[in-house]
Amino acid sequence: MPQANFPLSISAIVIDLDGTLLHTAPELAEAANRMLRDMGRPPVSQELLMSYIGNGISWLVKRALTRDMHAEPDAALYKKALPVFENHYTELLLQSKPFDGVIAGLDVMKNCGFRLGCITNKLARYTEPLLKGVGLANYFEIVLSGDSLPEKKPHPMPLLHAAKFFGVPVEKLLLIGDSLNDALAARAAGCTVFCVPYGYNHGEPVETLDVDAVIADLPGALKLINHA
Repeated sequence: MPQANFPLSISAIVIDLDGTLLHTAPELAEAANRMLRDMGRPPVSQELLMSYIGNGISWLVKRALTRDMHAEPDAALYKKALPVFENHYTELLLQSKPFDGVIAGLDVMKNCGFRLGCITNKLARYTEPLLKGVGLANYFEIVLSGDSLPEKKPHPMPLLHAAKFFGVPVEKLLLIGDSLNDALAARAAGCTVFCVPYGYNHGEPVETLDVDAVIADLPGALKLINHA
């Protein structure tokens, strides 16, 4: 990790969803295993399925089918499996819960005057009802899902879009995430990035990533930043 001069001057904060705000892995894993059962395939452990999370549902389904991070399944099989997964995940969606410290962290960020957004690779049809269902939607002025723009993380476009929306220099934007995708997107955009260690970084420790800080939870970010 680079050595930053704390506290950093920040105007707006954007936060990842899966693995950062919400513990969605149990529901994603259960939906994947129900899909595999319906397809007549053996189940996958939740631990392995957690390592498959982070690049969107399409890749989660492909990895569950192939047991491989990068392999492409048979096209007809994938076409059949995807809607099966989607149906099961829709049923389970609102069972996800915020991680410890999320509500407290968002409250303090709001009270300190930081403008807040959520940037995720999750499809909008899941993101929006999920944030509303768990009571987080009202914290965010902008929510960018995986299909909101032509590109998604690790591309910098969502971060640059958010900075423009807030009317702040991208250097004054902070991304809080949990994975390599977040680190790469932030570095490409030129913004600050903190990672939490409890999320879904394909089983790899976030301390190895090119981030400005690893924070135990969302409130931990407030110790490292000042409002610009």
